[in-house]
Amino acid sequence: MNHFESVRKTPKTLYRPVHATPVEFLQAVLAAYAKYGRSPEAALQQAQITPSLWQQGTGGEGVERITALQMERLSAYAMHELDDEALGWFSQPMRWGSYGMLLRASLSSPTLGVALQRWCRHHGLLTQDVVLQWQRDSAQARIVLQENRPLGVFRIFCLVSMLRNLHGVACWLVDSPIRLLRLELPFPAPAYADALALLFPGPIGYDAPVACLHLDATHLAMPLCRNETELNDMLRRALYVMVKPYRRDRSLLRRVRQRLRASLSTPYATPQTAQTLAHELHLSVRSLHRLLQEEGVTLQSIKNEVRRERATELLVRTRHPVKQIAAMSGFDNVKSFARAFLGWTGQTPQQYRQQHQPLDSG
Repeated sequence: MNHFESVRKTPKTLYRPVHATPVEFLQAVLAAYAKYGRSPEAALQQAQITPSLWQQGTGGEGVERITALQMERLSAYAMHELDDEALGWFSQPMRWGSYGMLLRASLSSPTLGVALQRWCRHHGLLTQDVVLQWQRDSAQARIVLQENRPLGVFRIFCLVSMLRNLHGVACWLVDSPIRLLRLELPFPAPAYADALALLFPGPIGYDAPVACLHLDATHLAMPLCRNETELNDMLRRALYVMVKPYRRDRSLLRRVRQRLRASLSTPYATPQTAQTLAHELHLSVRSLHRLLQEEGVTLQSIKNEVRRERATELLVRTRHPVKQIAAMSGFDNVKSFARAFLGWTGQTPQQYRQQHQPLDSG
C-alpha cells in the first residue's frame, strides 16, 4: 500500500530494487489474514515472499525490508482475496472497488481543493472508524485523520497508508508532485522512520496529538487534468500510484516541446504563448513557469530550441527562401530571425545552408 522502493546504481549502470519497505507493513497484511481466518500462503507466493524473509525480519538479524513491488503485489492480492481494500483495519471490510468509487466521485471536481473535500466527505460514507476532516485557512489546508475506535495492530499501517494514498491520489489528479508543508503522526518515530521520510515529501513530526497532512493553499486551485479513460487505466494498477513518490506521467518539458513543434508545423497556426500553453496543459501561467523551472528550463529557452530545430531542418531540407523559413520558424521578420540564428549557430542562415547542403543538391 504505502511503501517506498528506491534504486541503486551499479558500476554497469544497471538498476536494482532496494529492500526499503518495512517488514512491519508486511506483518500488518498477515494480521488481516489472521483476522479473517484465512491463509496468506497464496498472497506470499504471488509476491515472492518466503516465510524465512518475514520471520527473520522480526528477529532483527535477517532482512527487515522488502521491495515496494513485493508489497504492491501482496497488498493487491490480499485486497482481492479478502474483499477488503482496508486490509482488516476497520470493524467492517471496505469492499473491493470502494476507493475506485471515491476517485470517480472526485474526478469531476473543478479544482484539487474541491476534489480533496469530496474525498474526505465521501470517505465518511464508507466507515466512521476513522474520519478525514477538512480544514482550511488562507495559507494552508489541513486534512486531519481522526481515530474513533482503537485500530490495534493495524494502527500505524492504517494511518500511514490512508495519508499516503490521499497524497498519491492528489498528485495523480493534477499530474504533479505536491510537496507537503508538514506531516504529523501520533506515534513515536519508528525504527523505519527513514522509509517514511522517503514516502512523504516534507518534514514529519512524531508524537503529535492527531495524524494530519498540511498542504500549501496555493495547490488547491490547481485544475484536475484527468479523464475517465485515464482513471480506468490507473485503477488497473492503482497501488503503484500509492506505493512510490509521484512522478509526472509525462515530462512537462516534453509536452511543451510537442505543442510548440506542432504549432510551427501547422500553416497559419496562432503562435503559442504562455497563456495558450498553460490553458492546454490545465495549468495556471504561474504554475507553468514554476514547474518548468523545477525541470531546469524556461519557456523562452524551449521556444528557442524548437525554433532552431525547425529553422535548421528547413534550411537543409528545403529550398524555401530565408524570409519564408523565418516565418515558418515563428519569426515576424527576417532581421530578427537572422540575429537569433547567428546567436544559436554562429552563422548566418545562408552560411549554415551552404555548409550543410546535401552533396547531391546540385
